[in-house]
Amino acid sequence: MREECFDLLEQIAEMTARIDVKTAKAKALSRATDTARRLQTMPGVGPQTALAISGFAPPMESFKRGRDFAAWLGLVPRQYTSGAKERLGRVSKAGQTDIRSLLIIGAMSRLTVLARKSIVEGSWLARILRGKPLMLVAITLANKMARPIWR
Repeated sequence: MREECFDLLEQIAEMTARIDVKTAKAKALSRATDTARRLQTMPGVGPQTALAISGFAPPMESFKRGRDFAAWLGLVPRQYTSGAKERLGRVSKAGQTDIRSLLIIGAMSRLTVLARKSIVEGSWLARILRGKPLMLVAITLANKMARPIWR
């Protein structure tokens, strides 16, 4: 049994080393790319998110406004609208899954950092955090992050 455990530990160490090499490559590439370097100035956007946006997203000129980019990512509520009655449902989850996931992870990390400090009372984030689940707040924050990324 110990041999099997040591074998698994060796495999974990090898994978960790490979992940570290790939992470270092991604950081170096994100420093070399102008767009990725600018995107990383936003809180919650790291090297992998910046590279994913610059690599997988279509040109930002193809979107009319930031909300269209957020909708392409699937960070807006699905609409069930008929006539004059507007009904908003769950998050649509359309578009590029990888970028959406990275933005949500970045938003969650941002919420964690803000929770350690103090969130300004009366801000939109404090109001949403009072009545909504944390994941929904993270998706809302990711939506707000996508709009300046479009800019």
